[in-house]
Amino acid sequence: MTVLIDAPLLVAAPAPDQRYRRQRRLAWIARHSIAIAVAVMFVTPVAYLVLLSLMTSDQALTSDYWPNSWHPENYVRIFMVTPLPHYLLNTLIYAVSVTALVLLSSVPAAYALAKVKFRGGNALFLVVIGMMMLPPQVVTVPLYLMWANVGLTGSLWPLIIPALFGDAFTIFLLRQFLLTIPSEYLDAARVDGCGEWQTLLRVVLPMARPGIAAAGLFQFFFCWNDYYGPLVYTSENENSWTLSLGLASFHSVHHVDWNLVTAATVLAMAPLIIIFFFAQRAFVQGITLTGFKG
Repeated sequence: MTVLIDAPLLVAAPAPDQRYRRQRRLAWIARHSIAIAVAVMFVTPVAYLVLLSLMTSDQALTSDYWPNSWHPENYVRIFMVTPLPHYLLNTLIYAVSVTALVLLSSVPAAYALAKVKFRGGNALFLVVIGMMMLPPQVVTVPLYLMWANVGLTGSLWPLIIPALFGDAFTIFLLRQFLLTIPSEYLDAARVDGCGEWQTLLRVVLPMARPGIAAAGLFQFFFCWNDYYGPLVYTSENENSWTLSLGLASFHSVHHVDWNLVTAATVLAMAPLIIIFFFAQRAFVQGITLTGFKG
């Protein structure tokens, strides 16, 4: 007589390589959990802004998070109801010219404060730090009267011309970055017969590209988003309005058409996102190396 004994079912264990890949995946998620959470926090409002710009005007006033029907023509309507290309051109002129002039004037100043020993250098650096702490509203009235006396109000010139004299934050940022460059390189250039200007152009500038890129991006982003300066000096002349001022005016006129307002906002944000996407490596490297020395 044959007796049948029920044997326990054997479950195949996962292969070692599968367990290894799963552990690596879980470890990666654990290591980057904070970064993932922060990324979701920043991306979610932008994603909702894009979805809102694709809704109808009626749905945009509701609490819906997803469009019932897609309306990409909202982005076309923006160009029909507002001179957005003209605002964009003014913003580009303002941001590019100010960024170029600020870097042109701030790099030599930062080099002098970081690498040239002279009497009163520390006191001058304290003056630069003091200028960083000075609110721009304090000097708005006398500066406006000065530009009004020379007939430049109503244009972007009162915002562009001061860039010839540098920017306190840019000088501070570049000075901190230049401190990370070993002085031995500069001493070797001086031994070879280079003057201070030749040392700056041939030695310092090639080594300071990440810091200059970071300072340039900071300045460009500030000018692109600047609302206070254009409001003070160009509010009387719509032909000189920038994107920030134009969007504020557009919002006040179309405050019930949130789909159009958000579409215009997305168009204003897009160039900055694209620029940062391509320049983020130099930006992060410049900011990281800036804090190595004090």
